[in-house]
Amino acid sequence: MFGGYRFSSIPCGRISKWIVLVVWLVLFVPSMMLASKLTDAQSNEASAWLPKNAESTQVVDLSKKFVPSDTFPAVVVYHRDGGAITAADRAKATADAARLAQVMGDPPGDGGPRKIVQSIQGPAPSKDGQALQTLVNVKVGNDGWELLGPAVKDFRAIVQSGGNGLEAHVTGPAGYGGDFSNVFSGFDATLLYITAAIVIVILLITYRSPILWLVPLICVAFSLQAAEAVVYLLAEHAGLTVNGQAAFILTVMVFGVGTDYALLLIARYREELRRHEDRHEAMAFALHRAGPAIVASGSTVALSMLCLLLAMLNSTKSMGPVMAIGVGVALLAMVTLLPALLVIFGRWMFWPVRPRFGSQEPAERGFWARVGAFITRRPRMTWVVTAVVLGVMAIGLTSLKTDYLAQKDSFSAGKPDSVAGEEVLVAHFPAGTGAPIQVIADAPATSGVQAALAGVPKLSDVKPVGKPVDGLVYFEGTLNAPPDTEEGFSIVKQARDAVDRVPGADAKVGGSSAITLDINDASRRDQNLVIPIVLVVVFVILALLLRALVAPLILVATVVLSFAAALGVSALVFTHVFDFAGADPSFPLWAFVFLVALGTDYNIFLMTRVHEEAKQHGTRRGALIGLAATGGVITSAGAVLAGTFAALGSLPLVFVAELGFAVAFGVLLDTLVVRSVLVTALNLDVGARMWWPSSLAREPAALQTDTAEDETAPVSR
Repeated sequence: MFGGYRFSSIPCGRISKWIVLVVWLVLFVPSMMLASKLTDAQSNEASAWLPKNAESTQVVDLSKKFVPSDTFPAVVVYHRDGGAITAADRAKATADAARLAQVMGDPPGDGGPRKIVQSIQGPAPSKDGQALQTLVNVKVGNDGWELLGPAVKDFRAIVQSGGNGLEAHVTGPAGYGGDFSNVFSGFDATLLYITAAIVIVILLITYRSPILWLVPLICVAFSLQAAEAVVYLLAEHAGLTVNGQAAFILTVMVFGVGTDYALLLIARYREELRRHEDRHEAMAFALHRAGPAIVASGSTVALSMLCLLLAMLNSTKSMGPVMAIGVGVALLAMVTLLPALLVIFGRWMFWPVRPRFGSQEPAERGFWARVGAFITRRPRMTWVVTAVVLGVMAIGLTSLKTDYLAQKDSFSAGKPDSVAGEEVLVAHFPAGTGAPIQVIADAPATSGVQAALAGVPKLSDVKPVGKPVDGLVYFEGTLNAPPDTEEGFSIVKQARDAVDRVPGADAKVGGSSAITLDINDASRRDQNLVIPIVLVVVFVILALLLRALVAPLILVATVVLSFAAALGVSALVFTHVFDFAGADPSFPLWAFVFLVALGTDYNIFLMTRVHEEAKQHGTRRGALIGLAATGGVITSAGAVLAGTFAALGSLPLVFVAELGFAVAFGVLLDTLVVRSVLVTALNLDVGARMWWPSSLAREPAALQTDTAEDETAPVSR
């Protein structure tokens, strides 16, 4: 052990490094086995995302007494372009219905194939005689999307063959569910390979070493397996809701933050190798110096993510612990496994540019040292102009559409068959076919509720289904509007208002349209609650870390400005470049939490080094040394994180693509402009007052220099 560095020397001791490696190897095998089961524990149905007290959630629970909750309707729609349906077409649709009824599902496990079609209605002609529809109720049981995807493929293979000009599509809840399932199916491995390739390329460029990149990548791989194993255990045994989106984002999050922490530690280790002949001692000093910043960064991101636990929406609430687990495990690996591996392999890992003992640190006169010298000439002008430019970029926020995102607009590439089918369905049948409105009421008020619903515009065929159960009656009705549009939401709101006026009914309105409406409302409530709390958490962590109040206030302000600018530009790109119809209501909150937490990461990387150097050289000189020492690693870390989130764009879903672009662009903006230019200029302009009320704010006059010497002298320690 090295004097004064007892804890930081544990992962890199001459004997303890081997113990650390063995522990991780022992954990890897069971982690890999558990991680492979994470897909089975996912819950991708929209109803599973709802808060327990939402009206549509209550309807989902109560309706189980009347209709199976594990049944999804698939709507098969037939049509001929510009022509009427023929007798042959009706015969084909009838024959198809008989074949559809025989489709078998083969769920995972040892149960073997089973019949999944519970009932079939139709084929029924449209009023204009130009289309037919068949309603197929699919019983998925506990297998959810894993069963639905293959089943919908089989349906389409049946109805889309032998039509002789008759076109057929499978849409409705099951059709969309099948298309979403097919998007997610097998993509986890694809995303993993894409993300790993991006990280490898950036690490090769950063280190210019054909070997060194392997060490952080091995640590990230161990981290991801361990994180997925923990998430699986919580999903299986602690009721944690995990969906496909969360699982994908976990991959890029662990790769991104894990590599970031590795970059920071390796950069400091490389510095210390030039000052210490013994690599074990160099790593102990590196961990002692960089460890607090890494731990503070990881803690900030994890705590920011855990703020999502306050959300009403289960899909948002579950994202918090999932991401926090990923960050926590990555942090643990980078302060234990990474140091152990680096000292085991030795200096040769840096080949061909090995840091020799006594050699000069290249950053002392590097690019970021020159940037700092340039900013020193007019720091106030620099930060004012930068802030104004970011403010102008933020104006694009006014064009961000987050009211709702219809299912048909949720795919970013091509037009899935479910979308094409919905277009035909809306043109020839009531748009809400296959997605009925559902109402639960007290049985004595049956006639009053039915009469109230009959008066709701664009709501038809409202009638009780089955007999009353436990004093409750169940109604279904057809929306004459697409269920996931503003028009469909308006019908639900009117239906709720109508039944609320029926005395003694205690009626509740649900169904797929109501579920989407409640999800959107919960998303807006979560945004208004969680965002201020995240900012408070970030401020408190920065205040404790920097032992100041002024610096945390300024840094939080820069993070918010950076977020607004990133989202403003993203909104313009979504509309005018990608031609997306809008954004999911939960998008701003997710983007905010990721960008603010990760932006604070870079604040901590920079400001802890500035704080360290300010004690010896003064704030202004410390700001230049801090920028020169961390500018390169922050830029590399930003490039890695941006690259990993950009990989989400390969998933053909609008929400994921938008989140990936916004975070990637925001991280690059933060690392290249906000952290390196804006914050450095503010450090130089505000000076020692940044550290008020700590004693560092009263630095000696000899350290309060702002001379031409600062612009030209090497920024060495």
